Amino acid sequence: MDVESMSREQLESEIRRHNRLYWEQQSPEISDYDYDRLVLRLRGVAPDSPVLLELGERRERLGEPVEHERPMLSLDKCYTENELGEWADRIRGDFVAMPKLDGIACSLRYDANGRLRLAATRGTGFVGDDVTVNARAIRDAAQSVDVPGAEVRGEIYMRLSVFARWRDRFSNPRNLAAGAMKQKDRGRSAAYELSFHAYDVVGAGLATETAKFEWLEKQGFPHLPHELVARADLQKAWERFAELRPTFDFEMDGVVFKANLAGEQERLGVTAHHPRGAIAYKFQGESGRTRLVQVEWSVSRTGAVTPVAIIEPVLLSGARVSRATLHHAGFVAKLQLTQGCEVLVTRRGGVIPNVEKVLVPGGAPLKAPEACPSCGSPVRWEGDFLFCSRRENCRASKIAELEHFCAVTEMLGFGERILEIAWDAGLVRSPPDLYAVTAAQLAQLERVGDKLAARLVREVNAARELPLSTFLRALGVPELGQHVSALLEQRYGTLEAVRTLTVEELAAVHSIGGIIARAVVEGLREKAPLVDALVPAHVRMKAPARTSAEGPLKGLSFVFTGKLEAVDRKVAQAEVRRLGAETPSGVSAALSYLVVGEEKEGEKSTKVRSAEKHRLKGAPIRILDEKGFLALLSEAKAGRAPAQ
Repeated sequence: MDVESMSREQLESEIRRHNRLYWEQQSPEISDYDYDRLVLRLRGVAPDSPVLLELGERRERLGEPVEHERPMLSLDKCYTENELGEWADRIRGDFVAMPKLDGIACSLRYDANGRLRLAATRGTGFVGDDVTVNARAIRDAAQSVDVPGAEVRGEIYMRLSVFARWRDRFSNPRNLAAGAMKQKDRGRSAAYELSFHAYDVVGAGLATETAKFEWLEKQGFPHLPHELVARADLQKAWERFAELRPTFDFEMDGVVFKANLAGEQERLGVTAHHPRGAIAYKFQGESGRTRLVQVEWSVSRTGAVTPVAIIEPVLLSGARVSRATLHHAGFVAKLQLTQGCEVLVTRRGGVIPNVEKVLVPGGAPLKAPEACPSCGSPVRWEGDFLFCSRRENCRASKIAELEHFCAVTEMLGFGERILEIAWDAGLVRSPPDLYAVTAAQLAQLERVGDKLAARLVREVNAARELPLSTFLRALGVPELGQHVSALLEQRYGTLEAVRTLTVEELAAVHSIGGIIARAVVEGLREKAPLVDALVPAHVRMKAPARTSAEGPLKGLSFVFTGKLEAVDRKVAQAEVRRLGAETPSGVSAALSYLVVGEEKEGEKSTKVRSAEKHRLKGAPIRILDEKGFLALLSEAKAGRAPAQ
């Protein structure tokens, strides 16, 4: 390319043409180097050219929020072989092990032609930042794949060999990589020579993690060291990667283990924070020796009796530590703790103090209590865990339940001490009591008084109308955390619809799975008396916020099943969303339309059977074949809402 001989008009025309190819058609014809030569030449020939201003417009999306179609959750962590084994015992089949890179998690989305159209950071897990302009400059990030609509997830990082140039000015490669990705000048970002390692693909229909890695390498992504591991060899795999750690040209802070079977990951589902089918076995943090003073036992809202080690203060990772976790009652027995023994304590991940092992035995053995430390009831063992046998009457457990309800509903001021006083006075024993108590009653309590009592009642009154997701979390149902409650509110809208869900229906919702579905459905059944006492006597549900766009299909919802001939299912989903509809993952009584494509001969899908079951109960779900759907879509595109 003879850039030096080009006129201003030719340079402007060429830059505009390559901008269109790069940004709008995702099919660049020249390298970044040659493009930058054109820009530099134009700056020299015509520094006032409007085309140079247009270059900034192409970067306006950098940093803009991007909603993840499927949450990018963090990984759960473990630090010992025993913890890894406990996690693995719940999983069927083999595992894949790989390094845990210390970089910036990133999602690469490809369009209907398989070309890279969007790159976004993890962010909160639900909303990240648009970094497309700078991700395009990373050579390891494939610009196209052979599966239209695929999403590739991986880690943006700086190789240690590259970081060596800046070691005297920056503390670590991760922070430098993060700063490079925020650069608004694509050339400056590219100068940091960032790399990308892909570790997952969504939408390619691959049944195992090993198949995903094979596919990723075929698309041009660099090889990420990994191995297929049997349950018995997990610790050995971790040790192999730990030995290889110094040979890698990237920072790693642990080893990731994932269930190899994609179906197993789907079965296990996710929590609000992490997928259940994967875990990061982290390398240890700073450790120190100290003496065990005693073990304190407390009771949680679930009735679990849990131990905490009280230790002589020790300095770890810059913090003075005097308490350390012992996980559960079985862990105390495993460590063979004795009175006054010397122990090794590690501040895991630089944060959580943990008793690792006994270094020097002490006096008498420390044993788990035979009675609940709060109410004196007998305790029972469930595996390694100890529970109060009469949780429904246990003071500490019930106060913890109340504290959880107040924290989730944001009734500020109702801390543990106030709730203990109210409990002992017989004033508040369950969440409905909170809504019935008066300022005059509260003012009579020790350490309350008129002013605080009035404020507490105002807090209660402010929590009489709650979003459905908040109310569900406040019930304290196992597995019903922030992620699942938000999904239930978004997809089903009302408390009545949620309470009628079956395990099968809930398990069909993407990212929930059978284990979580069963815990939620059974937990809501157990909490039915509490829900009936709260709603509608004390609590009303806020109307769910609508997130769909304006359009002729606003207020309607579509679920697709089977193969569509005339249009790809993802395209069909995008079309109805553009016209105002929602596209939930599963079938519920609130669904408007189920669109049925070609199915296996003689078989009805789970979604069809579920829709028919709801219709028999009176739900107004309409079932359309592809022809009927395309006719409805045509009407909607013409601006006409479908007949009800």
